[in-house]
Amino acid sequence: MNQKQLFDQVSLRCSKLTTRAYSTSFSLGISCLERSLRNPIYSIYGFVRLADEIVDTFHEFDKASLLQRFREETYRSIDEGISLNPILNSFQHTVRTYKIDRDTIEQFLHSMEMDLAPHAYSRELFEEYILGSAEVVGLMCLRVFCKGDEPSYQRMKPYAMKLGAAFQKINFLRDLKADNEGLGRMYFPGIDFNNFDAEAKAQIEAEIEKDFHEGYIGIKMLPRGARFGVYVAYVYYLALFKKIRSLSSHHVAAARIRIDNKQKLSLLALSFVKHQFNML
Repeated sequence: MNQKQLFDQVSLRCSKLTTRAYSTSFSLGISCLERSLRNPIYSIYGFVRLADEIVDTFHEFDKASLLQRFREETYRSIDEGISLNPILNSFQHTVRTYKIDRDTIEQFLHSMEMDLAPHAYSRELFEEYILGSAEVVGLMCLRVFCKGDEPSYQRMKPYAMKLGAAFQKINFLRDLKADNEGLGRMYFPGIDFNNFDAEAKAQIEAEIEKDFHEGYIGIKMLPRGARFGVYVAYVYYLALFKKIRSLSSHHVAAARIRIDNKQKLSLLALSFVKHQFNML
């Protein structure tokens, strides 16, 4: 092993550590992927998480400058094949290996840029934000899952986008209070946080249910090495969605909804059985 390979390994460990620190659900999902797929997905998650942290948490810093620097360093790392930022070094390796489109990366960064200032989201802006913040992240992962099989990628592309959209919209419902009060954001178009009622909640849930249905079709189309891990993430989010659906609009607007670790392990076991017996 040469020194660059050693640095690449260290970089990957940083992406893996970042994933585990920020998301137990995605960490468990990634651990259920075929071994060869895990590292590149850790790299994608680390990149996405770092950008998200810039716009969501670094309030005492100039977020716009940080995000612009992050964008420049991202593209420079892809061009040069290296970055001294371990997360970006890990990400660029995945981008170059799996030929992830730059348009996809730019769409994601554009949505992060949208978070720099509060928006009153129209339907058009909402869909633009979902495209960049969630749907294209699903496409980055799909590039890895397809391992260069372009026809398979194109066939599964719309379903991967819908699954990403479903996950993101559930995140918005789960974080309704924190997004509104802490960050001044209300992503759902035409929804007033102070008047978030059962009708508004039901309207959002119907949209998520449709996205989930289409996303599940895509999961069944995935190569077997990717299917179980993605299905585990789907099952976790579906459980969270069902819990949110069972609660009143007032409850959802007042507290962050969670699935505890005991239930996650139970869901993991059930998912494993279904996967092993081809019951998805």
